[in-house]
Amino acid sequence: MRPFLLQGHERPITVVKYNYDGDLLFTASKDQTPSVWRSENGERLGTFHGHKGTIWDLDVDRFTRHLLTASADATVKMWSCQTGECLETFSHRGPVRGVHWAEDNRRFATISDPFVEHNAKISIFDIQEDGDRDHHGNNEPIQEIDIPKEGPGGSKRVNATNITWTALDEHLFVTFDNGTARLYHPETGEMVEQITLHEKKVNRVQFNRDKTLFITSSADFTSKLYDAVHLEHLKTYKTDRPVNDAVISEHKDHILLGGGQEAMSVTTTAGKVGKFETRFFHLVYQEEFGSVKGHFGPINALAINPNGRNYASGAEDGYVRLHHFDKSYLDMKDPVPEEDEEVFGDDDDDVGNDDDDVDDDVAAGAAAYEDNDADAEESKQ
Repeated sequence: MRPFLLQGHERPITVVKYNYDGDLLFTASKDQTPSVWRSENGERLGTFHGHKGTIWDLDVDRFTRHLLTASADATVKMWSCQTGECLETFSHRGPVRGVHWAEDNRRFATISDPFVEHNAKISIFDIQEDGDRDHHGNNEPIQEIDIPKEGPGGSKRVNATNITWTALDEHLFVTFDNGTARLYHPETGEMVEQITLHEKKVNRVQFNRDKTLFITSSADFTSKLYDAVHLEHLKTYKTDRPVNDAVISEHKDHILLGGGQEAMSVTTTAGKVGKFETRFFHLVYQEEFGSVKGHFGPINALAINPNGRNYASGAEDGYVRLHHFDKSYLDMKDPVPEEDEEVFGDDDDDVGNDDDDVDDDVAAGAAAYEDNDADAEESKQ
C-alpha cells in the first residue's frame, strides 16, 4: 500500500472528506485553517483562512463549487472552492459542531453547542440562488430547532455530535453524546423518532452514497451498521479501543475503523500499545482481516474515495495519511466461510442422491414395461 504523508496542519486532525468526484480531499484540524489536496498525488492546492477557532466539521457541495466549515468560533463560513474566498459567514450562538449540505445544494443544516443561557440548536439555512452566490446571500436561518436540557429540572446539557440529511432530504438525522439519535422534520422542526445507538457517546456517523446504510462510531469500543430506512440494527464490529470514525466501502463489502487510546494518555503510551492503526472488517461476516499502521496518535477521522482506490486517515498527531490500495487488494475476492461451503456440499450430496433415486425409478419403470410386453406376447400365442 502506497501512502502519502500530508503535512499541512499543526494540530490534531478533526475531519477528512472527499468531494463527490473523489479527485479532491478536504481536511481540517484544530489549527483553524482547512486545506484542500489532490487525492491522486497528495499535492496541496490551497487553504482557507478566516476562522478563529477549531474546525469541527466541513462539507462540500455536489459540484465542488462551495465549501462549508463549522468552527468553535460560533460561525459557519461558505467558501469558493476555486478561489478560496470566503463568500458568507453564518453566525451562531455557540460553537458549531456539524454542518451538512442538502441534496438540493441550496439548503444546509448545522448543529451548535449550548452556550450560557442558550440551548443547543439545529439551524437550517437556505442559500438564495443569485448567480455565483456572492455576498448578497441570506445568512439568517429559515428554521431553528431547540434542543432542551434533560434530566430532573432540566439540569443536564445535551450536546449534538453529528448531523446529516437523510435520503431525498426527508429528515435530519442527529446524534448525541448520550448515545442516542433523533430524526427531525426539516419543515416543522418536530422530532419524528428517537433511538438508542450506543451506551456511550456517538463520535461519528457516516452514510453510504445512496443513504440506505449508515455506520456509527462510539466510545463504547464498538461500531454498528444500521438500515437507514427502517433504523434497524444490522451488524456490530467490536474492538478493544474507542472507535472515533468508521466508513463503508462503496466497491467492496468492507468496513474501515479508526480510533485508539484516548488522546490524554497518548504521551505515556508507545505506538504499538496505543493501537493507532486503521482496521479492516468484512461488512457481512464482522471479521477483522487486516490493518494499516503509521500514525502516532489515535485516528480521529477516516474517509474512503468514492472510486474505491484510496482512503485517507487523520490523527491526533496532526498528519493526514493518504493510502492508495495495491492491485492485490483491488482484485481480491472475499472468501466464503468454510461452514457455508459444507452446507453447500451437503446440498450437492442431496441433489446427487435425488438424481440416483430418479434413475432407480426410471429403471424400475422400464423393467415393468418390458414385463408387460412379454405378457402380451404370451397371450397372443
